[in-house]
Amino acid sequence: MTKSKPIVYFDMDGTLVDFQSGIDKLSADARKHFDDRFDEHPDIFASMEPMAGAIDAVETLRHHFDIYVLTTSPWNNPNAANHKLAWIKKYFGDGEDSAFYKRVIMSHHKRLNQGDYLIDDRSKAAEGFTGQHIHFNTGEFTSWPKVVEYLLNKHSNT
Repeated sequence: MTKSKPIVYFDMDGTLVDFQSGIDKLSADARKHFDDRFDEHPDIFASMEPMAGAIDAVETLRHHFDIYVLTTSPWNNPNAANHKLAWIKKYFGDGEDSAFYKRVIMSHHKRLNQGDYLIDDRSKAAEGFTGQHIHFNTGEFTSWPKVVEYLLNKHSNT
């Protein structure tokens, strides 16, 4: 019997995606109007850039782990889900060879997903998740190379 690969979930905003890059592209009027609720801007998710090292990290980890995107789509932004999927296709491709082809989960309840790891920049989002929360951009996980090194060292036989 073949051993299954450990499951890793990737959050998007602040983890794969540089949320600040989208804010920086908004007009001054839009920044003022959507202050403290930028995720409600109808086009914010369409203009964001990847976090440094995120694309390479996914491309490395996909060969060792069973990977998925696990992200929340803001309740008050009906464009967000479409823009998030378009972002994934833009940076990872939309064909069957894409790292995330048919591997995108949008949920406000990440704890309902079973897996080994959740890479997320928010601890609140990981509450109740039964696997290990890799708290991105904090502690020992301050960059994508550090996350990749940790996961590969932990599962060197996968």
